[in-house]
Amino acid sequence: MTTYDDRASLADLTSTAQQVRESIEGVIEGKPEVVRLALTVLLAEGHLLIEDVPGVGKTMLAKALAKSIDCSVQRIQFTPDLLPSDITGVSIYDQQRREFEFKPGAIFAQIVIGDEINRASPKTQSALLESMEERQVTIDGTTYTLPSPFMVVATQNPVEMEGTYPLPEAQRDRFMARVSVGYPSPEAELRMLDVHGGLSPLDDLTAVAHAHDIGKLIEAVRDVYVAAPVRRYVVDLVSATRSHPDLRLGASPRATLHLLRAVKASAALAGRDYVLPDDVQALAGPVLAHRLLPTAQAQLSRRTAEQVVADILQRTPVPAAQSRGEIPPGAGIRGF
Repeated sequence: MTTYDDRASLADLTSTAQQVRESIEGVIEGKPEVVRLALTVLLAEGHLLIEDVPGVGKTMLAKALAKSIDCSVQRIQFTPDLLPSDITGVSIYDQQRREFEFKPGAIFAQIVIGDEINRASPKTQSALLESMEERQVTIDGTTYTLPSPFMVVATQNPVEMEGTYPLPEAQRDRFMARVSVGYPSPEAELRMLDVHGGLSPLDDLTAVAHAHDIGKLIEAVRDVYVAAPVRRYVVDLVSATRSHPDLRLGASPRATLHLLRAVKASAALAGRDYVLPDDVQALAGPVLAHRLLPTAQAQLSRRTAEQVVADILQRTPVPAAQSRGEIPPGAGIRGF
């Protein structure tokens, strides 16, 4: 495992990101785009919602991401009897010292895996709201800061609704992106039988980066350049969701910020220190679709939020090549 100091070169940082990707792809067969999106959300300081049918590797993806980075990890199995204090922690009275002592909950980790998040009650789900948005937890009037980097990776099954509680819009909006793993190709599934047929590939997975390395990557992503026309393009896309006839709830201003941060991370992973409109188009669906609520008529017509986002992408003018500002003046800012 390699670590870098504050004078690390951009090549070193890019190498670290590539090592993490290769580590995860060694476990998740044939899904490079899913792995890339998970890493994009991590570097953009966001949270990831993995939504798909059972058995396609949702939890495996979350665990592989966590094990590829040498940082603290906690897994929460969401159940109907889970309490908010099981997540955030609780103050316990110490009779010997005659004072209350705070016992941190599972949320006090750098990567928190929430398995089947929609199986917990809304009261328990709401315990994540403050931590996901403000990266802190307030217990009995005292605020505790969560470790950095901090990321929640939650999974849920969209087809088995018995005994589940749909995520409220306020919580869905706190997830930067939603991804579906999908079924593997026959070739990838055949390789999976050879690799996963014996022991779990997670058993041999070792960390290839420290939490400090991820912190340096995040700092580099923050400095990726976004030209004014591209920023306007992001705002136009999000604004279009608020007036679309097929939607009764459009994307929030938080969605605009999340999309901007995500495209900066995506550009960095592509080896650029500037954002292109192509980056915005590629991430508009994963970042915006899960926040949108179709109208009843759109639902009857089986029109999905992803289709609405695709329609908005077609109708929204793309910045002209001469006004994109792909290469900023005086390039050489920190970034990939």
